[in-house]
Amino acid sequence: MMTIFTKIINGEIPSYKIAENDHFYAFLDIFPLVKGHTLVIPKAETDKFFDVSDELMQEYLLFAKPIAHAIEKVVPCNRIGVSVVGLEVPHAHMHLIPINSADDMNFSRSKLKLTPDEFREIQAQIIAAL
Repeated sequence: MMTIFTKIINGEIPSYKIAENDHFYAFLDIFPLVKGHTLVIPKAETDKFFDVSDELMQEYLLFAKPIAHAIEKVVPCNRIGVSVVGLEVPHAHMHLIPINSADDMNFSRSKLKLTPDEFREIQAQIIAAL
């Protein structure tokens, strides 16, 4: 079954793309907890994160690592938190979230409402930092 993330990968739904390769796609979360909140997804539809193949799992982290470093250069934070919740969309995905405290990763908090210009600005900054 095609997920919303597959539609994003295929360009059927627009996104604020940060990076892409043959196996993965990273883009800004449109319902971010904080500025710079980025999703990293495999292009192959896999429902659960730990059902991703062993080979791709290694590549997943290697793909996400420079993106996390770029976000950290752009968004003032103590570190980049990583969360794998997987309840929102049945397509394995990793959240990279700039954090200063554990509460910054509280998904029950209100989400930021950014303008398209704000999204494009943070997107450009992260891409430039890659």
